[in-house]
Amino acid sequence: MNNASGWTLETYSAHNEAMRLAEVRLDAERDRRYSEVNVEREKALKIKETADLAALQLAREIQTYKDEKANQLREQINSERGQYATKADLSASMEKIEATIGPVLNYVSRAQGQGAGISLSWAVLIGLVSLIGGLLGIGGILYAVLKP
Repeated sequence: MNNASGWTLETYSAHNEAMRLAEVRLDAERDRRYSEVNVEREKALKIKETADLAALQLAREIQTYKDEKANQLREQINSERGQYATKADLSASMEKIEATIGPVLNYVSRAQGQGAGISLSWAVLIGLVSLIGGLLGIGGILYAVLKP
């Protein structure tokens, strides 16, 4: 038999054997790479799990810190709540001051001849309260100095 292509049964057999060995080597290389990728994937998954646990712990610590700070602020607000006058307290105090100062203002107005029709302004009221406070302060100092 004359073969024009140059292939004989022996060359074809050698070629198939070489191809089979090359395929076996390639399959072994592929399997090795797949196993390396799987090992690295497992390592990455363990690292991710560790990072997730650390992030969860950190989130717990942050929330605990925030809760503590919120509780401290709430306690501070509750403790300071009684230290400040309310609007009702200030209104009641101003009414008492106006009731106390009213007769003095009327007397001063009559003494100056302006009559009882003068309107009570805040500036006058504050001036009188300051004057009375100053006089009481001077009286207290004199009492302390001259006390027998």
